[in-house]
Amino acid sequence: MTRALTVWWEGAVVGSLAADRHGAMRFAYDAGWLADAAAPALSASLPRRPEPYPPRQCRPFFEGLLPEGAQRDAVASALRVSRANEFKLLERLGGEVAGALALYPEGETPPRFETQGPAVALTDAELAALLASLDTRPFLAGTRGLRMSLAGAQSKLPVILIDGRIGMPAPGQPTTHILKPPIARFPATTENEAFAMRLAAGLGLDAAPAEPYVASGRPCLLVTRYDRERETDGAVHRLHQEDFCQALGIVADRKYAADGGPGFRQCFELVRRACSRPAVEVLKLLDAAIVQVLLGNADAHGKNYSLLHRDGRIELAPLYDLLSTVAYPDLSPRFAMRLARRATLEEMRRGDWDRFARSAGLGPPFVRRRVRELADLATARATAVAKGLAGSGLDDDALAHCAERVTDRARRLARAV
Repeated sequence: MTRALTVWWEGAVVGSLAADRHGAMRFAYDAGWLADAAAPALSASLPRRPEPYPPRQCRPFFEGLLPEGAQRDAVASALRVSRANEFKLLERLGGEVAGALALYPEGETPPRFETQGPAVALTDAELAALLASLDTRPFLAGTRGLRMSLAGAQSKLPVILIDGRIGMPAPGQPTTHILKPPIARFPATTENEAFAMRLAAGLGLDAAPAEPYVASGRPCLLVTRYDRERETDGAVHRLHQEDFCQALGIVADRKYAADGGPGFRQCFELVRRACSRPAVEVLKLLDAAIVQVLLGNADAHGKNYSLLHRDGRIELAPLYDLLSTVAYPDLSPRFAMRLARRATLEEMRRGDWDRFARSAGLGPPFVRRRVRELADLATARATAVAKGLAGSGLDDDALAHCAERVTDRARRLARAV
């Protein structure tokens, strides 16, 4: 017996995702989508074609819409679905995912949230209760008629803002923000990520806006979704995106380069091949790579970079999930993607950035100069960024430690070039 989900893109049918009785998925573009020459491909790994894509080719994109690790375990348990049954998880969670898509059982259409009455902001007590439930029921799976999913292993909740307060969307309504509570097993992750995101923006990089948000005394991070666009009349539209693993046809379990996931050479090749303005986007990726080293984000793997489809163009998405992982001794300090075969900043020597530049197809003098520029800027601005976040409900001492750590790394990085 074959089951199917219709894949929708903002009200238009893109194709059908089917699964056989063993759960193996196949994807086929809809004939109407293929007939429109302007209709884009779902992914760089799934070019438009009339022939169906077999499981090996379509699985990386679609399973890449689902949470990972303990988050997938918990949501599967809450829904009483096997964590390995990716099709069933998409059936239960696929109404609101990263990008422009929505997946609904064949024969159903996405609900029109406009007909369901206005959404209502949550009280502090309601929000605190929801956050407390995320460990056992990620994305509030199976409640309130919501079908939401985001990739990654960290607890998070897609939400909307109503007059500056957190609210839950009506079924079918696009969310506009992601609320990220602190990670329980590591101290000050909200301060760490808020500082990292704000510093990246302060260095001139395109980073998703992130603001502290205190819920019943609990500090969280409220991140504006870059894959949503608000019109002047207030209407919100979904923008399509695909992370680098999806674009390269790599499953989430292999997102780390050491496990067969993408390294920087593949990432730069993807940007040159897929982006509408490759020369511009390659430089943005270079800056991102430098800033990950500056921050000490050893967990910047293939799912932490994405391509964004906007106004008929494909560009590098704003940076997200920035964190100084070297602050936590229990986490490996080794880069998820090596630079010039080096796994840590401490291993880097003069000449390594030249080797990195050549592997990325860039000029070594230009790369060295850009490393030094960003390192010097970080040294000059880190303390001001931390002070700018002070008094926002976060731990001011933790923010100051973030600035000290990054300033030290920036000075060492400058010496390395």
